[in-house]
Amino acid sequence: MPRLSDSMEEGTILRWLVADGTEVAVGDEIAEIETDKATMSFEADVAGVLHIDAPEGATLPVGAAIAHVGDDAPVAVIAPPRVKASPVARRIAAELNIDLAALVGSGPEGRIVKRDVEAAAPEPAAAPEPEPAPAEELVALTRLQQTVARRMAESRSTVPSFEISMDVDMEAAVALRAQLKELGAAPSFNDMVVKASALALRDFPRANGSYRDGGFELHDRVNVGIAVAGDDALVVPTVFDADRKSLGEIARETRRLAAAVRDGSVRPPELAGGTFTVSNLGMYGVRSFTSIINTPQAAILSVGAMEPRAVVRDGAIVARHTLTLTLAIDHRILYGADAAQFLGRVRELLEQPLRLAF
Repeated sequence: MPRLSDSMEEGTILRWLVADGTEVAVGDEIAEIETDKATMSFEADVAGVLHIDAPEGATLPVGAAIAHVGDDAPVAVIAPPRVKASPVARRIAAELNIDLAALVGSGPEGRIVKRDVEAAAPEPAAAPEPEPAPAEELVALTRLQQTVARRMAESRSTVPSFEISMDVDMEAAVALRAQLKELGAAPSFNDMVVKASALALRDFPRANGSYRDGGFELHDRVNVGIAVAGDDALVVPTVFDADRKSLGEIARETRRLAAAVRDGSVRPPELAGGTFTVSNLGMYGVRSFTSIINTPQAAILSVGAMEPRAVVRDGAIVARHTLTLTLAIDHRILYGADAAQFLGRVRELLEQPLRLAF
């Protein structure tokens, strides 16, 4: 069982992609494995005849044997061409008995993704006499959902956290984005928050730390995780060295990562190494909220909806585009004054957005 994420302790074999006794080459996708963060494709790291030791559905700890490669001759099997499809798409297709080879993929490089399978699903036949729905339904959590729930519960029960909030005047950011949009693709306001956070983390290195074994570790890289709603679970891919990337680079990277999460093609290295997290529910109209710290990180920033609000400027009440930022902090690493200065720096950068270009 490979370690496919930095926090993975065990994995579940969802599907073998090759038959027992098949000859495989280095780099061939041989299995789909559900980890604590996502469903991943596992590639062969040696060539030879594959012999499967663990069945589909088995849950095993990292390092346990799931298959071995022997020297005996491969079974004479003529396999059909490999169809490019995300793990989620393959699982749904198997449940609905849909032939992936008959579908045209809309994902990257023609990859079949979830929406392609759902579009090909047959319409359910209408029941002649509808039966009353059961009063209760127990929905089992997937392994990913179980792990997320466990880690969030551990964070709530073990991390002495507190929260602070600040309102940010986004008028200058709105004007800058309008100008950039005229020149082509413009970064989102969340991209601006990611860049502002990265620059502030460079100025306040303890906010870029992690609590470990009675002390805290200060990271030399600023890697910002972005919370993305995946298949019934929250997935946090990482923008590495966000403080060194331009606003345009961050915008392209966040779009690519979000698309990879949603079509199931995100890779294990893209889910590891985060030192800080940004979570945004503003697109749903949520004005403010508090996120749960993604341990062992020191803090997580929640971004609310940007909206016109009545504020006082020069003695007059005017409407200004405003959003609320809420920072949840591990009190073992940061104290109130430190956290307030860090969040104030994020606000300062957003209110002077030209500084995000440097």
